[in-house]
Amino acid sequence: MNIVVCVKHVPDAQGERGFSEDNTTDRENVDGLLSELDEYAVEEALKIVESEGGEVMALTVGPADAAEAVKKALQMGADKGIHISDDAIAGSDALATSLVIAEAVKKVGQPDIVMFGLASTDGGMSVIPAMVAERLGLPQLTQVSTLEVSGAQATGRRDSDVASETVVASLPAVVSVTDQINEPRYPSFKGIMAAKKKPVEEMSLADLGVDAGQVGLDAAATKVLDTTKRPPREQGEIVTDEGDGGTKLVEFLSGAKLI
Repeated sequence: MNIVVCVKHVPDAQGERGFSEDNTTDRENVDGLLSELDEYAVEEALKIVESEGGEVMALTVGPADAAEAVKKALQMGADKGIHISDDAIAGSDALATSLVIAEAVKKVGQPDIVMFGLASTDGGMSVIPAMVAERLGLPQLTQVSTLEVSGAQATGRRDSDVASETVVASLPAVVSVTDQINEPRYPSFKGIMAAKKKPVEEMSLADLGVDAGQVGLDAAATKVLDTTKRPPREQGEIVTDEGDGGTKLVEFLSGAKLI
């Protein structure tokens, strides 16, 4: 069972995130890390391979710092990595990103599963898995909270606010998982040391046979035209309880039309 897990290096949500002059996400002036939602995809891939045999390959697209996302996946237990890096990719939208990922998957062969997390914690679009499935001509199981692989078939449960449904696909397939599917492992000291010896292949657009004119900000179908900083948080109202705290709370909630 060979699985490619697509991982993304994103700005730390705890940091001061912002935009560059061209209105793309600023990835240089903020610390980054492996998108937390992708950790669930890495964990699920590792569990499947531990049960069925095979290998896990972590794949990322991005500038030099994006290699840190692959590094974390390797520390968790992935066997090898691929880093697609090319200056022309900067500013790419979901359409271009899915093209690069699909071509990279084709380049490494035909994995049994191409695995994704629910969404990246910076963009949050959650459309890349479906786009990659379409480009590869593969069935897709998206946003599943359980996953069972048996032979050449994958079965998952997709939960919504009103119902749960069981979805089935023949392999190879594209799968995206939610943060309800497992509990990602912490890299052990042994895993951290072992990751240093695991192979990571770097590829460019030329290696993938992708024209630079198909990606990047100039080719993007969607662009951010303007941004406004979130206003600073104002100090909340302090209510001193002098025996009438409950009344004051009700008056406050009523005034805010919350009750």
